[in-house]
Amino acid sequence: MSVTQQQVLDCLAKVMSPRGVALTNANVLSAVTVTDGKVFFSINVDAAEARAWESVRAEAETAVRAIPGVSVAMVALTAERKPGSAGAPPARPPGGVPPASAHRHPPQGAAGSPMARQAEIPGISAVIAVASGKGGVGKSTTALNLALGLRDLGLRVGLLDADIYGPSVPRLTGIREKPQLNDDKKMIPLNRFGLSIMSIGFLVEEDTAMIWRGPMVMSAITQMLRDVAWGTLDVLVVDMPPGTGDAQLTLAQNVPLKGAIIISTPQDLSLIDARRGLAMFKKVNVPVFGIVENMSYFQCPHCGTRSDIFGHGGARHEAERLGVPFLGEIPLHMAIRTTSDSGNPVVASEPDGPHAAIYRAIGAKVRDQLQGVIAAA
Repeated sequence: MSVTQQQVLDCLAKVMSPRGVALTNANVLSAVTVTDGKVFFSINVDAAEARAWESVRAEAETAVRAIPGVSVAMVALTAERKPGSAGAPPARPPGGVPPASAHRHPPQGAAGSPMARQAEIPGISAVIAVASGKGGVGKSTTALNLALGLRDLGLRVGLLDADIYGPSVPRLTGIREKPQLNDDKKMIPLNRFGLSIMSIGFLVEEDTAMIWRGPMVMSAITQMLRDVAWGTLDVLVVDMPPGTGDAQLTLAQNVPLKGAIIISTPQDLSLIDARRGLAMFKKVNVPVFGIVENMSYFQCPHCGTRSDIFGHGGARHEAERLGVPFLGEIPLHMAIRTTSDSGNPVVASEPDGPHAAIYRAIGAKVRDQLQGVIAAA
């Protein structure tokens, strides 16, 4: 059944703002995007009123999901502070009705902290993040092959592609199907290579530009964590977008991450960004399992000559300097590139090869740091 934009707007007309105005008349809705049963839009309000609008956002999302034919609904709450409003008391509009921001909750101490929103995902023993300070360092390829390495070590593993702006997992895995919904309206992850896999790339076309503001990114990541029927997993590997922004903070605030892995190349520029990523995870109290040096060296497949194209050993030295484990080095090799491009990653396509052994060795170091968590689950 095809869903139209008008159907969504008619549904939202029944949702009331904190002041009792229909959402469609409250001048807060962005453009509503409807594609193949997937609905995306945001509610844009003043930052001072964001708390009062959160229940409206949730109600709108629930209402849209109930429309026949809607498979996915992502509704973000965008809150911006108006110029000159910092510290100003809530203004009373004409008619004497105070704004929604006037309804303040009392301070709750630690419970008011963003980290207080953390909650385990039922059935998942450990969630770990694979991150990088910058793009182009092979983070997604490493995340997928690391997940396969953990699988080879006997763990039940899931992979979440949280790189909203540039999802790579559909191409790396060769998956072209769309996720189905179960009876609870949760997305069923796709299974490939023995992994449970979910990506925003399964919901949009490959060449679609993801021009999303921060709150939309946060909403999408939260849904892919909470509204997916992950089942029982020992480890959920999350392929993060590069950098240190909304996506990383959302993940850290949403679930108690058991650890993070930083991917870098040996170059000084990459190491500077890796340092920022490591500092960010430490600030939000996420343990850093260690650093992986990707594209560590190139070995000619014809003559065997080794070339340190991007330098060598920089990530190892950085790990020693920062006091975190060095997890291993991965070469720049045609086999890793070609198998990734073909949707048949090297750990799955060449399980007895030297590259698969490297990823499994890194996986073993990660597993050892998770041993108590997995054993207790």
